[in-house]
Amino acid sequence: MKVFKLIATLLDYPDDDFLAELRAALGETGAAGLVAAADESEILDNIERATVARFIECIAGRDALELQGDYVREFDMTAEHSLHLTHHLFGEEKTRGPALIDLSEFYRSHGLVVDERELPDYLPVMLEFASALSLEEASVFLCEIRKVLTVLADNLEKSGSAYAPLVRIVENHASLTRLAA
Repeated sequence: MKVFKLIATLLDYPDDDFLAELRAALGETGAAGLVAAADESEILDNIERATVARFIECIAGRDALELQGDYVREFDMTAEHSLHLTHHLFGEEKTRGPALIDLSEFYRSHGLVVDERELPDYLPVMLEFASALSLEEASVFLCEIRKVLTVLADNLEKSGSAYAPLVRIVENHASLTRLAA
């Protein structure tokens, strides 16, 4: 399920190495080809694939410093847009700590070791974990955070963020009803 890994990468900080790799990959396959290769299991529908491809084209065409500055303003300086999902549930309360520990232990029990520089509730980390699961397991895992994804997507949409559609796609796949269809 490389598509969740791709979305995780797109939601992460756009450092220079990532942007260079993205631009090189685009030169080989184009955005649509890059998305198709990541979505080999055809998890996304045509509209979602096109949305991700447009996002890739948009960020690949931007100046790196401008994109990085916008990313910091978007996610690090606006609490309502935090990609650390327990922040939306607990804020900075002491009760957030045990939730982070539980999540770290859950990852560890499934063989994922999270980079110590990142909190386990960081959406790109959660999507990287989901990418290692089966579609059913990923949907169940993401279903647990669906309400927070909805809040985050709504907040990003209200501000006109280019990242909102990516979060909305994840939210759409965080549903057990999709599995039944």
